[in-house]
Amino acid sequence: MNSWRIRASTVLQCGVVLLIQLFTAQSSRSPWQTLTGGAPLVIARGGFSGLFPDSSLDAYNFAMNTSLAGAVLWCDVQLTKDGLGICFPDLDLNNASTIEDVYPNRQKSYLVNGVPTQGIFTIDFSLRDLKNVFLRRGIISRSENFDGLYKILKVEEVAMQMRPERFWLNVQHEAFYAQHNLSMSSFLISASKTVSIDYISSPELNFFRKIAVGFQRNRPSYVFQFLGKEDFEPTTNRTYGSILSNLTFVKMFASGILVPKSYILPLDEKQYLLPPTSLVQDAHKAGLEVYVSGFANDVDMAHDYSFDPVSEYLSFMDNGNFSVDGVLSDFPITASASIDCFSHVSRNTTKQVDFLVISKDGASGDYPRCTDLAYEKAIKDGADVIDCSVQMSSDGKPFCSSSIDLSNSTLVDLSPFASHSTHVPEISPNGGIYTFSLTWPEIQSFTPAISNPYRVSYNMLRNPNEKMSGRIISLSEFLDVAKNSTSLSGVLISVEHAVYLREKQGLDVIKAVLDTLTEAGYSNGTTTTKVMIQSTNSSVLIDFKKQSQYETVYKVEEKIRDFSDSAMEEIKNFADAVVIGKSSVFNVSNSFVTGETNVVERLQKTHLPIYVELFQNEFVSQPFDFLSDATVEINAYIAGAGINGTITEFPFTAARYKKRNRCLGRNKTPPYMSPFQPGFLLKYMSPLSLPPAQAPDPVLADDDVSEPPLPPVRAKDPSSTPGPSSINAQAPRPSGQTQLTLSLCLSVFASLLLL
Repeated sequence: MNSWRIRASTVLQCGVVLLIQLFTAQSSRSPWQTLTGGAPLVIARGGFSGLFPDSSLDAYNFAMNTSLAGAVLWCDVQLTKDGLGICFPDLDLNNASTIEDVYPNRQKSYLVNGVPTQGIFTIDFSLRDLKNVFLRRGIISRSENFDGLYKILKVEEVAMQMRPERFWLNVQHEAFYAQHNLSMSSFLISASKTVSIDYISSPELNFFRKIAVGFQRNRPSYVFQFLGKEDFEPTTNRTYGSILSNLTFVKMFASGILVPKSYILPLDEKQYLLPPTSLVQDAHKAGLEVYVSGFANDVDMAHDYSFDPVSEYLSFMDNGNFSVDGVLSDFPITASASIDCFSHVSRNTTKQVDFLVISKDGASGDYPRCTDLAYEKAIKDGADVIDCSVQMSSDGKPFCSSSIDLSNSTLVDLSPFASHSTHVPEISPNGGIYTFSLTWPEIQSFTPAISNPYRVSYNMLRNPNEKMSGRIISLSEFLDVAKNSTSLSGVLISVEHAVYLREKQGLDVIKAVLDTLTEAGYSNGTTTTKVMIQSTNSSVLIDFKKQSQYETVYKVEEKIRDFSDSAMEEIKNFADAVVIGKSSVFNVSNSFVTGETNVVERLQKTHLPIYVELFQNEFVSQPFDFLSDATVEINAYIAGAGINGTITEFPFTAARYKKRNRCLGRNKTPPYMSPFQPGFLLKYMSPLSLPPAQAPDPVLADDDVSEPPLPPVRAKDPSSTPGPSSINAQAPRPSGQTQLTLSLCLSVFASLLLL
């Protein structure tokens, strides 16, 4: 009998060893470095709470319809006065519901984890009391158009109506409820009889001891949630940082941990990434899965990601060293696309869709515009075409600068040359320090400044460590950079203000560009790099066509809804492609897309390629329809509208979509890579919250396109030479010094805003 037991035990041990070996072999073949070797979970926090009110019916429904199969629905469980469980993000009803409108003056103060906390608490209301209370956004920057439309849902309602494949209940304050004679564990055990609960998480250790007895069969996965490292776990009075040092202890009651992003990829004081910690590897060695919280497209993220949420997800899941086991996100569509479309794809993968990625002043989202570093980054990031907006110095040197006014792209206002400000009404109603006022050696001495278009309104800064990096380069240097690249297909050279430069400054920018191209070897067939000449002036393009074989690109500055037939025929005479603004493709009102114009469809019938600008990564640059995700926006214009190229300040994002997107080559496009129909969000709004109708945009007519021939180059009139502004040149008067000081202060203030 004993020998039989020994043999049986030996067979069992061999079987276990064999299973472990098989599991290890299978995991080693997986591209994922998660604990099980499977893809990370997408956990939709309160549903799609980045758009709809947290825990609302449409938030959950939208999350399920736009996420990976198997995505997890997350519910923050709160208890009402009558012991029923609701899905709501916090103990305090005030922030994310209309409770104060229904029950004014019901503020109370309670001790929550030992801290006096004021609010309107769930424990003071029965479920019946909440029937007329509706959900609203919890973050002020998100749209208010969906507020007050959705009722508070019971846990059972979410489970029964959504029938999620996986359901996650998060218990934040079990100890608080216990102090008020409410039992979270009793509710969960009761709910589990009708609701399939797959995960239960909590930041309280004692809570797991309480529910362990109740869940004997079909036990959910228990996940211990870590809060701030210096915060105290309320039931043991230990800091979460100290608990983190003993993961073996955590494994005794939990199968996983949920941690903030900073536990794995910490940031320095300037919001740049520090080296990763070993937490994921340590937890996996202890047999714990690692889930990460804090993912949202519309909150601050490390500058290293260039405002691109996909890059952030990939840094946690596809970095070559570890993969977290799941991500808790307010925008599950982005997490889903990151996992299924952009993970484990080589940088050298061939393009999945055919369109041009054209830089805007180089990678100007990461470095000062039109600098050597911006162009180098654009090439490295996968741009097909890099661009140079050509300006002229007073000594006739063509160079690259985003603006003819150097105040817009350099710190010239803080230099001794600030006195060169002048007023040129042909260019701008305001004063400026113009390129044609200064020699090329003088211009080269200026410090470039990164553009921060959303600093004033949103306090969003681009790559502050490099805000003054790089140097201004000449057109010939730009062409050399392009010619030495093996990945570029072309360059785009933009020419503006040709008429003024010819008539008033005696500068022929067209001749300067053509001569420089010839000198750089772009006209004798020694390079395969395509040259495109862009202008808003048809006469400039006509002049180039007469003197060269370069492709010409007509830029339409106006926001339009259509072209007249005669205008399209006129454009075809002098242009090989057209650039239009994003708003000429999709109609936008109050940050919502309300429809699509006929512009792209009409232009495509003429077989003219359509390039669209300006694409940026910052979520505030996008209508809500694009879900605060630059990739979703690009997909809408490429796969949806069918444009032929994107002009972008962040070439990496567009190039990744084009070249490293596994979802584009499939027979069936997954929902997280399917372009949304224009205006699809309008159906979710009440009639009272619909964005107002806008006046119709104009139709571009042939009169808008036709320009008179370029004037001949005239010798510069010495009297027209820009110099110190007229204010500076006037005789002193009582208010003169005040006016001069104000002018200089405004210039300095404008320069500081660039920083």
